[in-house]
Amino acid sequence: MTRLTGKNLKEFVRENVDNTCVAMTDDFKGYRSLRRDSNHKSVNHSLGQYDKGQVRANTVEGYFGFLKRGITSVFHHVNEKHLRRYPSEFDFRYNMRKRNDGVLDCMLLNRIEDKRLLYRDSSEVA
Repeated sequence: MTRLTGKNLKEFVRENVDNTCVAMTDDFKGYRSLRRDSNHKSVNHSLGQYDKGQVRANTVEGYFGFLKRGITSVFHHVNEKHLRRYPSEFDFRYNMRKRNDGVLDCMLLNRIEDKRLLYRDSSEVA
């Protein structure tokens, strides 16, 4: 596993984030290298600053806390092979966290309409 450094964080952001996006972070020192090459705004949590106009990092920190608690309590282990799938599931869970069960049930039923699972004998599978 690669150790997180300012250098590889900067490379990751350069490769994966559109340069027209505004990166909003806290004052973690690994983010300092982002300031020179991107549209980077930050808040200084160590000075008690959590909101600077439109700049804030608490929403994403809340999401990552939700993701970490979910992985710890539901999966207990993360397989690198399926690493991209975990955030996708928790994106859905986070975005639906305030919906009631009736809405979620309707969403589920709409997605399974006209889909059937057919039994096949294992000898038929190629």
